Amino acid sequence: MHLTAPATRPTATTRRTLTRDADGMAVASFILGLLGLLVLNLFLGPIALALAAVALWRGTTRRGRAFLGLALGAADLLVLAVFMQADHTVSWSF
Repeated sequence: MHLTAPATRPTATTRRTLTRDADGMAVASFILGLLGLLVLNLFLGPIALALAAVALWRGTTRRGRAFLGLALGAADLLVLAVFMQADHTVSWSF
């Protein structure tokens, strides 16, 4: 009785699925990073950073969006830090 699946080489369908998943992660990181500039940047910034990093690691074809997701995720945290210094709280508002 085998408890693990036999080792197989990835097929073309599997590679397409992994690339499509990575492309979706790149787009999601961009959208979450953009949204995080306005609301919930404490949560959305790190999520955007993580999704962009995983998308780049998996070899997304949408590298530009993944890099924008990285930049926007970092900007989310930077905006939070700047506005937190202004009023000495863990949140900020307009």
